[in-house]
Amino acid sequence: MENPIDSRIEPLVDYIMKNCLWQFHSRVWDREKQNAGILGITAQLLCDEPVDLSTPAARCYWADAVVLVEAYQTRYAWLATMGKADIKQLITALHERLNYLTITGSLNAELTDQRY
Repeated sequence: MENPIDSRIEPLVDYIMKNCLWQFHSRVWDREKQNAGILGITAQLLCDEPVDLSTPAARCYWADAVVLVEAYQTRYAWLATMGKADIKQLITALHERLNYLTITGSLNAELTDQRY
């Protein structure tokens, strides 16, 4: 039997892949930091938790996360029916899937080219 969270990941990934330019950083470390920063704050916003905006990077990630949260809440009404623990589990799974698609499973050789 499929985990209900698994079926909800792909629409979220699809939205990011089609609408979010931040997924296209040219280095692995940039993508790792960006994915973790934006999706971490996305989870906090969806769970009505406080967000630490004390650094320029956090404020940048927050700006992208706000846009992502608004899009997700508009498009996926089922998010409003989920508890905080399930939302965090969903975003963790989304993060893992996005990292696979944009980093570990990517065929883009520029991501690891030391001369670039």
